[in-house]
Amino acid sequence: MKLIIQIPCFNEEATLGITLADLPRKVQGFDSVEWLVIDDGSTDGTVQVAKSHGVDHVVSFNKNQGLAKGFMAGLDACLKAGADVIVNTDADNQYDAKCIPDLVKPIIEHRADLVIGARPIRDIEHFSPIKKLLQRLGSLVVRMVSGTTVNDAPSGFRAISRDAALRLNVFNTYTYTLETIIQAGQKNMRIESVPVRVNGELRPSKLLKSISSYIKKSVTTIVRVFVIYRPFRFFMSIGLILIFLGALLGLRFLVAWFTQGSDGHIQSLILASILIGAGFYTVIAAFLADLLGVNRKLLEDVQYRLRRMELAAQWPEKTETR
Repeated sequence: MKLIIQIPCFNEEATLGITLADLPRKVQGFDSVEWLVIDDGSTDGTVQVAKSHGVDHVVSFNKNQGLAKGFMAGLDACLKAGADVIVNTDADNQYDAKCIPDLVKPIIEHRADLVIGARPIRDIEHFSPIKKLLQRLGSLVVRMVSGTTVNDAPSGFRAISRDAALRLNVFNTYTYTLETIIQAGQKNMRIESVPVRVNGELRPSKLLKSISSYIKKSVTTIVRVFVIYRPFRFFMSIGLILIFLGALLGLRFLVAWFTQGSDGHIQSLILASILIGAGFYTVIAAFLADLLGVNRKLLEDVQYRLRRMELAAQWPEKTETR
């Protein structure tokens, strides 16, 4: 059994050494523990720091690709390196590495395919009130869409089984955290949360450049999550709301027509017609989006089978799911 701990990095020269110094080289249940750093187009000494601390694998991008692509590139590299379990953590030493044995335990015991480290959000002093609110909102949306009970969906501290890593995809360019949980829930993977500890803040969050930017990107991510993974519910809800509003305005026109005559309130009739028409076409879009969602699932199944075939060719002994 091999555990690989991956760390996405973008200009982390100042903090990566501290993070690596805390990582374990031995974890109960594994014969070997390796480290992998994803260099996401860093322009500082991130790679040099990684190599000087004995990192086993380095994946480098010539240009910054973003956290989501870095995460997926790391999973791919870990699988090719023979990982049975992958742990993802941050380069700013936010998460306590001593919690890694707790994080991987549900996978070792075959109770879970994906394990999320749940931070004590309420007790983290350097999180602003708005960030805490958005963290809870994001987790609520993920629970609704995925049908899971994940407490801290935005947490990047997570353990992933080999088979789960083969199944995951990320379409969002901002972050991978919410989307991967929703995918896992929809694919009937076993998901578990375990409480983890956090360390003090070494640097400001790179995802939180400003409150307005964070709110905008978080809301956009949540809406995209609904559109991609619950398209029928998303478009059907909008369509029914539009039809309902149009019906109310149409009823208003009819009441006015019977009580006050045929003159006036023609604007209500026009707007009612527009809303009902728009609602009708949105309902049609709901069915079309649902069909596209089915097609996406079929393509993902094909992709999973191809990934397993590639892995089997390189690591014949690792073709069994765990």
